[in-house]
Amino acid sequence: MQYLPIFAQLKNRPVLLVGAGHVALRKAGTLLKAGARLTVVATYFADEFKEWQQQGKATLIEGRFEAQHIEGHVLVIAATDDDAVNQSVFEAADKRNILVNTVDDQPNCSFIFPAIIDRSPILIAISSAGTAPVLARRLREKLEAILPAHLGPLAQLVGSFRDKVKQKISGFAGRRQFWERVFDSSIVREVQANRLDLAQQQLEDLLEREIPTQGEVYLVGSGPGDPELLTLKALQLMQQADVVVYDYLVSDPIMQLVRRDAELVCVGKKAGAHSVAQEETNNLLVSLALSGKKVCRLKGGDPFIFGRGAEEIEVLLPHGIPFQVVPGITAAAGCAAYAGIALTHRDYAQAVQFVTGHCRKDGVEPDWQSLSRPNQTLVIYMGLMKVEHIQQQLLAAGRSADIPVAVIENGTRPEQRVFTGQLNKLAHLVAQHQVQSPALLIIGEVVALQQKLNWFGDRPDQQAQQPLTNRI
Repeated sequence: MQYLPIFAQLKNRPVLLVGAGHVALRKAGTLLKAGARLTVVATYFADEFKEWQQQGKATLIEGRFEAQHIEGHVLVIAATDDDAVNQSVFEAADKRNILVNTVDDQPNCSFIFPAIIDRSPILIAISSAGTAPVLARRLREKLEAILPAHLGPLAQLVGSFRDKVKQKISGFAGRRQFWERVFDSSIVREVQANRLDLAQQQLEDLLEREIPTQGEVYLVGSGPGDPELLTLKALQLMQQADVVVYDYLVSDPIMQLVRRDAELVCVGKKAGAHSVAQEETNNLLVSLALSGKKVCRLKGGDPFIFGRGAEEIEVLLPHGIPFQVVPGITAAAGCAAYAGIALTHRDYAQAVQFVTGHCRKDGVEPDWQSLSRPNQTLVIYMGLMKVEHIQQQLLAAGRSADIPVAVIENGTRPEQRVFTGQLNKLAHLVAQHQVQSPALLIIGEVVALQQKLNWFGDRPDQQAQQPLTNRI
């Protein structure tokens, strides 16, 4: 993160603007709207600046910039068409550790102006760290179109009730749940219809009701790693949870989408590392929910496909704990698609089997004969540690030695790696490329199409244009 996004309180604080052209005029309007006590240094002033001075909103200093003009100001903006002047403004401010913005000169900025969506008191700022301001403005335009105008009045209404809610409801989790009920209620519709008195009365009534805090568990599949593969419901529940209990397989970009103030508890299982016992995880979910917390049990892939989701739900049932299950894109589907492997194909595979590479506790082997049938695709989860055994058993069961195989490491993620070969070289393929978890093994005739269908990552021969609907 190159810049820390903050919202500065500038009301009655001294800000210096150097320059009075068209760009400076826009900056001045923004600063005055924020309540800044503005001083402008320039050799010439447009009528708007003179009107602001007459209204007592700005102080104008006619002449060339001098370093002493900076003294006593908390922010400085250089917005002239003279690069030398702008450079001197930056150097003078930077020397005094005063934050400075030089318009259209990102290297000479210690702060930057974002594109702003104003639904006061709701403010949304979008920044490209100064590298692509036009792109930031395009994003702002898209968001402007979907954010309703009533957000501001709604925020003002609930803000006026914050102290009352704190007095009435103890504990952060209880207050969060109250506000969630408010935003899911008819109060929002009344504000949207500009019936503010009715909305206020409904909010009073809701606060007076004694609604006990109730915990809940959301069993959420996060998919194989690409955050854009999250479902909308998954993202919503990740944002609502008080506590997120997550696995190692949940990618860092997805964890960045969790509520910033949520408690994070890692209970992942990872080969060669300490892991939390499943029974301990089960008990944790129960205790958190019984304490009134909204708990997001975040899992890689899909919770009901080798995710032990059913086991975790079973322990909730005797306690009457409400729960929801949100499916995720399982690794077999996501990683295969991003690797250019169609799991089924009329000419190559009419069936697909998902199996785990972890042997059962009782040592019973899977039905290798069934897994070795031709014209079907075999997808093996968690198979790295047993890859040599898997190769031997499939060959012994009659699977052809030259059947195509693929090993997909970190599927759907920017660091994805895909290696293809033949079944009799599968273990060597893993060892040769030092494949690490998370990784998926795919065995079957469909892998032969991988080079042709590959699309994700660097591919010089692919210059496809995005659909118009996806363009910024």
